[in-house]
Amino acid sequence: MKSRTLTFGWLALFLLLASACEKQFLGPDPDVDPFAVHDHLWEDLRDRYSFFAEKNIHWDSLGTVSRGQLTAFMSDRELFAVIDELLDHLEDGHVNLVAPFDVARNWDWFEQFPSNYDDELIEAEYLGPTARHLGSLRLQAHDSILYVKVPDFGSSWTSSELDALVDEANGQEGVVLDLRNNGGGSLQAAFHLMSCFVEEPLLYARRRTKVGPGSNDFSAWEALEVQPRSGARYGGKVAVLTNRRSYSTATHFAEMAGVAPRMRRLGDVTGGGGGTPVYGELPNGWTYRFSATQAVALDGRQLEAGVEPDFLVPLDRVAVAAGVDNIVEAAVAWLRE
Repeated sequence: MKSRTLTFGWLALFLLLASACEKQFLGPDPDVDPFAVHDHLWEDLRDRYSFFAEKNIHWDSLGTVSRGQLTAFMSDRELFAVIDELLDHLEDGHVNLVAPFDVARNWDWFEQFPSNYDDELIEAEYLGPTARHLGSLRLQAHDSILYVKVPDFGSSWTSSELDALVDEANGQEGVVLDLRNNGGGSLQAAFHLMSCFVEEPLLYARRRTKVGPGSNDFSAWEALEVQPRSGARYGGKVAVLTNRRSYSTATHFAEMAGVAPRMRRLGDVTGGGGGTPVYGELPNGWTYRFSATQAVALDGRQLEAGVEPDFLVPLDRVAVAAGVDNIVEAAVAWLRE
């Protein structure tokens, strides 16, 4: 697992994630020696981390090895390094350990892949200074195609903002929803956005929560379903763009798009992150989070592994140099079929 010295930017990122996802805080333990800190975290993950079986992770063995690296008088940084290494085995972007001096994370789900996105190109050629802002959404119409940048699902949109989005979309030949580099946020926000584009309830996945130490200790499956909004909706074709940095709630949205009528996904496989993170505090005051749920598609696929597009389209750097995003243009071509 990679770690970085905690700066304001890292702290802001963690606080954003904490505010954007469903949370559960745990009370501290009064015992603060390294063994107590390690065991508190190991036991909580044993009971509630949701992907041990799917990832073939032997948590008991890993815990024995990491505990054997502890000493009673080790420094905080040495303890952090041991726990960081333990968490790295989970290979999960929803897993973090935050100390006053460092933040541990695993971002291999996107760092080892091409970005397939050029922010400067999008700003210059597809949004520009006249782009309309609706909350975090940015909109620009081009030749009867509405391009919508969806940077995150950090917060939902008001009914008035969604009314304005639908009003802007109506009369257009099609809509492009660009979720590339969208790191996720609130699943309810994703439901609200998708509700603008469906006419009937949309069942797209099931979710369950880890509730005990046994490999099969899960809650019953619950349906994940989008309800059409009561206000105005758009009934035309919608293209959804994704890349490896489309994570967590953005992966859920991509799966919704795969089930929704009149929608197609273009770009690259999403980064995954199908589980919902929960949060805890260690006896020494460090905080952490990890995935405590599973979400599976209707055909049983784990969303944790990412969602494939309907059309795999890598970004063409020659086209970028010429001022063209070929993924957007492929979406536009499909919308006009």
